[in-house]
Amino acid sequence: MGMREDELKAMIEAAFPGAAVTITDLAGDNDHYAAHVVSESFRGMSRIAQHKAVYAALGGRMGGELHALQLTTAVPS
Repeated sequence: MGMREDELKAMIEAAFPGAAVTITDLAGDNDHYAAHVVSESFRGMSRIAQHKAVYAALGGRMGGELHALQLTTAVPS
């Protein structure tokens, strides 16, 4: 099954307008990705809250279409 890299990136960018989003396919199987998301909307949020916000943007696809996501988040410097 899996999810295409461009779909994953588009979902995150839609939830966090203006964010810098970098996606890396870790296994070449459309199922294991790393995402680096830098967004002003994360300012003042704990790292856990930032990650929860990204997972929420994926609309329940974790564990289904998307098996694994190595996630890093940050605010712009």
